[in-house]
Amino acid sequence: MSAATGPIAGQPEGPGKTEARAETEARTEAKAAKEAIDPKAAKQAEDPKERFDAAGRRVLLVCVAGGFTTLLDQSVLNTSIPAMRETLHAGPADLQWIVAGFSLAFGLALIPGGRLGDVKGRKWFFVTGLALFTLVSLVSATATEPGVLIAARLLQGAGAGLVNSQMIGTLQDVFDGQLRARALGMYAVTGGLAFALGPPIGGAVLALAGPEAGWRMTFLLNVPFGLATVVLAVRHLPKPRPSARNANLDLLGLLLVGALTLALMLPFVRPPGWTGWFAFAAAALLLLGALAWWQRRYARAGGHPLIHPALTRSAPYALGTATAMAQFGSSLAASLVLTMFLQDGLGLSPMGAALVALPSAVAMGVASALAWRVVQRYGRRTVTVGLVGSALGMLLSGLLAHWAPAAVLPWLLALMQLLGGASVGLMGSTNQAYVLRHAPAEAAGVSGAILQMAQRIAAAVAISALSGVYLRETAAGGGHRSAYLTASVVCAAVAALAVLASVLAGRATAREQREGEPAAMSRGRTPVR
Repeated sequence: MSAATGPIAGQPEGPGKTEARAETEARTEAKAAKEAIDPKAAKQAEDPKERFDAAGRRVLLVCVAGGFTTLLDQSVLNTSIPAMRETLHAGPADLQWIVAGFSLAFGLALIPGGRLGDVKGRKWFFVTGLALFTLVSLVSATATEPGVLIAARLLQGAGAGLVNSQMIGTLQDVFDGQLRARALGMYAVTGGLAFALGPPIGGAVLALAGPEAGWRMTFLLNVPFGLATVVLAVRHLPKPRPSARNANLDLLGLLLVGALTLALMLPFVRPPGWTGWFAFAAAALLLLGALAWWQRRYARAGGHPLIHPALTRSAPYALGTATAMAQFGSSLAASLVLTMFLQDGLGLSPMGAALVALPSAVAMGVASALAWRVVQRYGRRTVTVGLVGSALGMLLSGLLAHWAPAAVLPWLLALMQLLGGASVGLMGSTNQAYVLRHAPAEAAGVSGAILQMAQRIAAAVAISALSGVYLRETAAGGGHRSAYLTASVVCAAVAALAVLASVLAGRATAREQREGEPAAMSRGRTPVR
């Protein structure tokens, strides 16, 4: 059930009542955000029905395990890039496809995976996607040619996207109200920790097994975790219970999104001349226009377009999604470039590079656990503050790398990682909670998948662009320090765009509250099916 907080129809509302209601909504929003990002909130809930029961905890465990396994894969690979390049004799374009292809396939698989889960039920698509991801990890581990590894990474990304689309849908099917918000928040925190823990884990594996065997072992790590999660999924996920009659897949919309992403990626993978840049820019604009036209036409025809029109009409949702895209893309690209700089530029071992990145994981975990306290006090501004810290960390890292003495530079970069990890932990799941709360009711089912698809598409473009900037500047004879500075400045600029989008999202949210638009707050839960 939903409770509307707007005024009774036909009765004017005075300034005092408007302010009182706005204050009540602000407290309610802070509470919801707190419960969405704090696993301990269940113990503090006043209503005992708001606690996860045993069956719900098992479903949540399976989803968190599947998310951690698939999301760890990309970040753990970062430390292995230099060793992989030497073993496979991979060029810059090969490396860009290896690291960016995973995000590209991941993002493009989310929406069709979610729609198929709606029609056929989610359980066996979850199992199939995770089995594909796990088996192809064996192919990645045994690859001897860059092309084989690129193809394997694309398949791994598709499997991971299929898995994560079912997780989002399953959490929305099984839980409702505050339990749903908290479950999705725990999933977001798990993704953030997987991203932060990847480099330390990858560095430890390479230190123990050596460069060539080590990068292969990073793929083999997926196998036992993947198989164990498949077994748990078969036992504990709800039985397939289709929620729609037909998939109604917007295949043309998906193709246009993929083509648009490639038009943005390819100039950085194989840089053209000025004529080529203008051609790619024109192609991107044409594809963007075609996508917007097709989405409107498909919706008017009664179909379910890839991007639900209601989502673009909700300013807080659209701006919050733009915030997440800029933050996610810049963070993943900055992490990858830092790892390459530490090993190629400073000559650190994989374990040394991992130790520099370790403070980020620690700070992210601590900040994620404490973020609800900051949200309770400062509300939506928490996201903006976290983004400012992340942008400053990226910019200062580049400046320090350019001018600081080599003897102290790893320590200084570790300090910047501490700042960056704390900043992302503060805002990551907080932003997701706010974005999903502002999704229109008619698009609530696809809002999470659209948000994650947008983040993955942004990551594919950012990784290919920033790694290309770094690799080509160093390959052309430029110094590693100047190349890292250039990449860091670009990452900081993208993060600054996230700050701007966050500020605008906050203003849009405040405007909706001032205009008295009803805020639907659902309580209770749907039993595990």
